[in-house]
Amino acid sequence: MNHLEGALALFLLCNLLLALVRAARGPTAADRMLAALLFGSTGVGALLLLAHADGAAAVRAALLDVALLLALLAAIAGLAFALRAWGRESRNDRA
Repeated sequence: MNHLEGALALFLLCNLLLALVRAARGPTAADRMLAALLFGSTGVGALLLLAHADGAAAVRAALLDVALLLALLAAIAGLAFALRAWGRESRNDRA
């Protein structure tokens, strides 16, 4: 890893720490969900950075697979939260 990759990795780790704090302290469910989405996208960035820095092809492929899985899970979680929140609003409008 060169100095730029190390600095980027440190920045992403600090970003993950802030996302964890926000997820724990968020006053609303939407704040917590946005922190979880930030955690997912930052985790994908960190995994891609690690995959680029590592020289072994097998480890690189495994890290890329995990990054893709994390991106997919974050997208599904965001969609599920949005559908649940909109479903709650439409039920309140009907009542």
